[in-house]
Amino acid sequence: MEDISAINDAINKRAGRNLGSSILVSLTIIGLVFGSLAINPAIFAVLVTIALMIAIRELNHAYRTGGVQIPDWLLVGSVPITIAAAWFGKVSLLAIALAFVTTNAMVILMFLNSGDFVKRSTAAVFAIFYIPFLGGFLVLLAHHDNAVARIFTLVVLTSCNDTFAYLSGVLFGRHFLVPEISPKKTWEGLAGSIIATTVGASLVFHFALHRHWWLGALIGLMAVATATCGDLIESAMKRDLSIKDMSNFLPGHGGILDRLDSILFTAPAVWAVLELVNRYKV
Repeated sequence: MEDISAINDAINKRAGRNLGSSILVSLTIIGLVFGSLAINPAIFAVLVTIALMIAIRELNHAYRTGGVQIPDWLLVGSVPITIAAAWFGKVSLLAIALAFVTTNAMVILMFLNSGDFVKRSTAAVFAIFYIPFLGGFLVLLAHHDNAVARIFTLVVLTSCNDTFAYLSGVLFGRHFLVPEISPKKTWEGLAGSIIATTVGASLVFHFALHRHWWLGALIGLMAVATATCGDLIESAMKRDLSIKDMSNFLPGHGGILDRLDSILFTAPAVWAVLELVNRYKV
């Protein structure tokens, strides 16, 4: 028993996370996601809205450690507007909502306090684009007759990438990928994520979406790129703001945004590919 505890402690130390808590939280999130989709995709959209509101608040609090002062209500309020636009008006209204919300946010910030306007308005526009706009593609994926399969595809792609990059890095990691941004990511972890995500995507495209398996393999490679870049961008943000996690909201994961980083970048790519596949009957 002591040997098992020692192994677990060693894994947790190497990965920088509590593995048990991380698995439990992941299973809970998966249950909420697919449970809500099974009942009604609108419930899923509400859960996404709540998660994104928490995530953008986390980011805004992180901003404050870097000296950027933006009212919480301004950024949090942008989420339901943007997500509602995605749900009721699809991608065209989502784009219009982005323009509407960002321009109004800049005007409000100017009148509230014109000091550090460029820094504050740039940070606000980035936050709105990064979280509610990209998050809107989660709703676009779910607002479809085949919602469960589409969200399942996204979950498999990002989970395979994150999980096997994590495991491969812990077990075999020796050569760092970009240590100046993320000191725990390794080339061995990237190799593990490429293999697992390619295989997982091939299986999902064949059995869940009933499309060519080789198309899934190509999408798997794309997802590795988007998910890894999404993870690295959040790491760069945290390094720039000198914080470890966006919050401690999710045990073993950090904050909501720490869990969404790769998903936010992968969701638009998966949505675009599925739209093209359906349109051209590939």
